[in-house]
Amino acid sequence: MDPSRAFVTNVKRLIVKVGTAVVTRADGRLALGRLGALCEQLKELNSQGYEIVLVTSGAVGLGRQRLRYRKLVNSSLADLQNLQFELDGKACAAVGQSSLMALYDTLFSQLDVTSSQHLVTDSDFRSVSFRKQLSETVQSLLALKVIPIFNENDAVSTRRAPYQDSSGIFWDNDSLAGLLALELQADLLVLLSDVDGLYSGPPSDPNSKLIHTYIKEKHQGEITFGDKSRLGRGGMTAKVNAALCAVFAGIPVVITSGYATDNIIKVLQGKRIGTLFHQDAHLWTSVKEVGAREMAVAARDCSRRLQALHSEDRRKILLDIADALEANESLIKVENEADVAAAQDAGYETSLISRLALKPGKIAGLAKSIRVLADMEEPIGRVLKRTELADGLILEKTSCPLGVLLIVFESRPDALVQIASLAIRSGNGLLLKGGKEAKRSNAILHKVITSAIPNNIGDKLIGLVASREDIPDLLKLDDVIDLVIPRGSNKLVSQIKNSTKIPVLGHADGICHVYVDKSAKADMAKQIVLDAKIDYPAACNAMETLLVHKDLSNNGLLNELIVELRHEGVILYGGPRASSLLNIPEVHSFHHEYNSMAFTIEIVDDVQAAIDHIHQHGSSHTDCIVTENHEVAEIFLNRVDSAAVFHNASTRFCDGARFGLGAEVGISTSRIHARGPVGVEGLLTTRWILRGSGQVVDGDKGVIYSHKDLPLQLQL
Repeated sequence: MDPSRAFVTNVKRLIVKVGTAVVTRADGRLALGRLGALCEQLKELNSQGYEIVLVTSGAVGLGRQRLRYRKLVNSSLADLQNLQFELDGKACAAVGQSSLMALYDTLFSQLDVTSSQHLVTDSDFRSVSFRKQLSETVQSLLALKVIPIFNENDAVSTRRAPYQDSSGIFWDNDSLAGLLALELQADLLVLLSDVDGLYSGPPSDPNSKLIHTYIKEKHQGEITFGDKSRLGRGGMTAKVNAALCAVFAGIPVVITSGYATDNIIKVLQGKRIGTLFHQDAHLWTSVKEVGAREMAVAARDCSRRLQALHSEDRRKILLDIADALEANESLIKVENEADVAAAQDAGYETSLISRLALKPGKIAGLAKSIRVLADMEEPIGRVLKRTELADGLILEKTSCPLGVLLIVFESRPDALVQIASLAIRSGNGLLLKGGKEAKRSNAILHKVITSAIPNNIGDKLIGLVASREDIPDLLKLDDVIDLVIPRGSNKLVSQIKNSTKIPVLGHADGICHVYVDKSAKADMAKQIVLDAKIDYPAACNAMETLLVHKDLSNNGLLNELIVELRHEGVILYGGPRASSLLNIPEVHSFHHEYNSMAFTIEIVDDVQAAIDHIHQHGSSHTDCIVTENHEVAEIFLNRVDSAAVFHNASTRFCDGARFGLGAEVGISTSRIHARGPVGVEGLLTTRWILRGSGQVVDGDKGVIYSHKDLPLQLQL
């Protein structure tokens, strides 16, 4: 739940207002799909014990559409040649209201919900006795789980004409909803619109940004409103005015889209959708949103100051972070244990809890890896190539940071430490979004790390994104964020890849294979297979599929492997051949990542069959062959198209620290600039530096190009 939406836990009575633009389509006909989804949401909330009052527009628009049709069918041929429809708004309201209520009654009846109709006018609310009776009637209906449906009775309203008179106690259905929220002492007012919420400008303007929380002092002078409602009287200006009136009385308001099928439910779940109006919004400095762009720009500014430091000063920052982690280990442990306990209470899977826990010695190990990283060769500004283009014209290709990284990761708080240290070593700004299950661990680790960053760089070098709902805004910033690295489930990685123009580096699955060839040594094969599966089953480099040469089913090695694995408590699933031979359950799909003490086994004819299987069902992560035949090994190593391919070594070696990279931001199966464990080098790009002495191109007249390679180091 977003911290700013915690108030929803106390909501019992809510007013929902749906506008004409939601109730009707662009052609004036009823939007039956949207109305059906609205009624289904209200039915679900009603069954959960919420008291719901609905304020609906749409009668005038619906009546106008029906009267136009009636006038059309009653027109003469002469009339049809000069069609002019001048329809009285009050007549439209009278005709449309009965049709609208009939539809609501039909929809709610199908859902076994009872509704009631209440038509009111502005003058009604001038009577104290009316207001008292209204409150008592609604209270009785709500006690019976009836949903009262309100609409302004435009047919008999004393206004000069609907849509043209903004005087009185209320002046449209938005303000009526706000008034009812006060009169009926509602806990929440939800205003459904045809856009996602309140924007900083017209929603059609690509530069307009959705405002998640309205703060009067900040936003009142910044917002530019567009046109009023397509069909109705109000528009966003009316909704904001109604929201401000309700908030002044202490009633929270959310403006959100009525086009989505579940937005009301999401609001009550505390999801960060739409625009929230709350009387305490200006006090939420601790949870007050920092705009996605501001966060990314701040990280870039800090990274440029970091790059300007001497190498030794950047190294010292890392050493200070390592010291700070060790000095605060007990505090980190307390927060991590709280996360683990909460995850256990919530019934999370064992594999997730295993990744979440910072086991004994983990902080010391992280501090050690940071010190190793600090002592590595300076990565920024390395000359990779020097070329003499012409006499006195020297070109250098040098390493430099990518810029700003966005890392989205799940479960593992130790990943935050590794990623942050790599970002600092490579001179990059960093935005981090960890999983909600590690919220307390991530918060304390972020605080410890940023406290060690000197003031002349700024702690905004590493930003911690507070809510998952911020991610869509960040993914739009392809002009500020340079690389996204998702670390988590296949669903997470796929969602991010489909939601951004920013380059994405990472892997969706860790379907790692071990192929045991017919020439493999039995003891070595058993040792490697066991380690690849049971050393850390939840890791992405753990074995998920074991491929065994067909000859091994006859010489006893296959049975020995099965006995050893079962002895360790590993559950076996088989492909078609293995399940039949070993009498084990057949797997539904070879492309399955267990992340637990289970794996798939299959029999293959030879090394080429193993390679074909890996290419068809693998994820290009890490694959291994166990064999004593070096020719077969070379075939496997050269033909398997994965980020890491091993001979006679466990897949568990595919790790940044084990590769000597110091740490890793993740393991990439992408075919871009970095594959496999991504350390400092994977977070760098290049730039060209040209040193001359006044040369100009001038059509290449008089320029004699030498294009001569020079030593990387200047000769002293």
